[in-house]
Amino acid sequence: MATTSSNLTVTTISLTMAELGPLNPLPVVAAELDQPYTVGEGVPEELQASTRYGVVPNVYPYLMQDGYSREAAPREFPAVVLENSKLKVTVLPSLGGRIWELLDKATGKQLLHTHHAPQLANIALRKAWFAGGLEWNIGTRGHSPTSCDPLHTAIVHTPDGKHILRMWDYERLREVVFQVDIWLPEDSPVVFAAVRLRNPNDHDVPMYWWSNAAIPEADRTRVIAPADEAYGSDYTTDITRVRPTAHEGYDGTWLVNSPHAADFFFDIDPSERRWVVAADGDGDGLAMLSTGLLRGKKLFVWGQGQGGKRWQDWLSPGAGPYAEIQAGLAQTQFEHLVMPSGAEWAWVEAYGNGHLEPEISHGADWGAAVVHAGERLESLLPHEDLEAMLPAAITNADVPPSKMMLHGSGWGVVERVRRQKTGKGWMDESGTPFVDGSITGEQEPWLGLLQGKAFDGAPSFVAGADWEELLSRKDSPEAKFHLGTMRHGRQDLEGAKVAYREMLAAVDARPGITALAHRGLGLALLAGGQDAEGLAELRKGVEADSANLALLTEAVTLNIRHGNPAMALELMVAAPKEGAAVGRLRFLRALALARTGNSGEAASILREGVEIPDLREGEDAIAALWEEVCPGDPVPAAYQFGMH
Repeated sequence: MATTSSNLTVTTISLTMAELGPLNPLPVVAAELDQPYTVGEGVPEELQASTRYGVVPNVYPYLMQDGYSREAAPREFPAVVLENSKLKVTVLPSLGGRIWELLDKATGKQLLHTHHAPQLANIALRKAWFAGGLEWNIGTRGHSPTSCDPLHTAIVHTPDGKHILRMWDYERLREVVFQVDIWLPEDSPVVFAAVRLRNPNDHDVPMYWWSNAAIPEADRTRVIAPADEAYGSDYTTDITRVRPTAHEGYDGTWLVNSPHAADFFFDIDPSERRWVVAADGDGDGLAMLSTGLLRGKKLFVWGQGQGGKRWQDWLSPGAGPYAEIQAGLAQTQFEHLVMPSGAEWAWVEAYGNGHLEPEISHGADWGAAVVHAGERLESLLPHEDLEAMLPAAITNADVPPSKMMLHGSGWGVVERVRRQKTGKGWMDESGTPFVDGSITGEQEPWLGLLQGKAFDGAPSFVAGADWEELLSRKDSPEAKFHLGTMRHGRQDLEGAKVAYREMLAAVDARPGITALAHRGLGLALLAGGQDAEGLAELRKGVEADSANLALLTEAVTLNIRHGNPAMALELMVAAPKEGAAVGRLRFLRALALARTGNSGEAASILREGVEIPDLREGEDAIAALWEEVCPGDPVPAAYQFGMH
């Protein structure tokens, strides 16, 4: 039953969605994140330097979320609805805290791209992601590690009369705490979100934050921001300085004009108010406003090509096309900012209907459109009023929760205990408590290690010098394996190989850990150019744990990539015939057959049909293989995922 507190209701929402499935058990140790794009003409040195700062090789210690299929069914999710006379806002705390719906009551329009059947796909840093709503991204370039995770969630009643929905967690990549406070005042035409980031470390951390809003794409939708130029990228070329209204022969501020996927990071003058707004044919659409710290404003489009359309249908079947407008800490998403030791950063965001006049916002005079939009947004929410909200938001951020609604991860508890045991500083948890009730089997072995108990292994992974020191004092095979994994995650390949080999020399190791150690050693050898030795270790890993499908899929993939497709086919003899991994294994079989000269058999597999639930964004491998083994036949639309 729903419970109501003023304009805030705790309820549920039904979505037709696949199960997230089990975590991938393979530690994410390889250097596999895309490196920053090269920087082209017109990009200042300051921006170039910040694209080089803070780059991480991977998202270790997180595990990948790729156990989902495309078999969806109706499921109930906890939801919080904030509602007044003008807006109805629906938030999904168990799915990354996403604002899922933002209904403008006067027009009856959803200002966000939203739908009832979101499909999980391989878009985020941990793979699993879904399109729609407004999401919070932290850590490094890409959709957040918390995209599909429940956040700690509570209702907060503040002394100044606000009823706040608060969501928070500990982010493991940067070792910081983030929180989002959402509230909707009575009769307000905008909903507010106050974000706070806290760095409890005794050192600087590279920081990244972008709030991404998916917006409906209609034929007459235009996006406006107070800038004539932007830093642009089309996902294949350098970052360059561009003019969005005259880009490659078209006006890119109209969503339907872009032939391919593109980013425009608006170069807003520091003296200007920072905003971005979408306007449909009636002038209605989402306005994103923020206090000064949230500097960046961006437009992303999938483009009108076959691949972009296919991706949108893959993510939101039948829900129509969409684009994104976004707001971030840095000017572009290729950058990280330096967050000093002990720093707390906070800002306030506001979202509502911009209500522009289409005759002006859609006119040929860009300057007039910008001036008009700026005036309309000033009347929607004066800049001084928004800035004046920041001090109270900072104060309210520490008001204790009135009612807990949902637990996020238990890693905040582990981090607090680790810092207490090692004499390091932590932070005031008054407003963002990490409670013992959030501890699961993922965290229990690590808490035990901190408490001096024997370490018998863990299904999860941790990072940092303190953990390496604790494990180095243990002599169990599990301790040696995890020590090797930590070294590997931070790219100490030689140290990792030593620990893996010590573990493999043990006589009492469990088969599952033995398999993962062979796999880790194999990856380290491959990274060092020792292909034959590395592939041999991967095979030993599969043989040690033949039921581990993630291990099999990776070994098959790497054998093909490193020139041994025959071994890949040999490994796949006992591959399963059902489950989430089958689609990718079918494709890998076709690819290996093609690489061993059996193009006819490969073509037969593709003609029968292949669907890969965790197909990576922009991955065009199926289409490329089709063109190779079915020459002259047009690539089926279902296989066209390339964005260019």
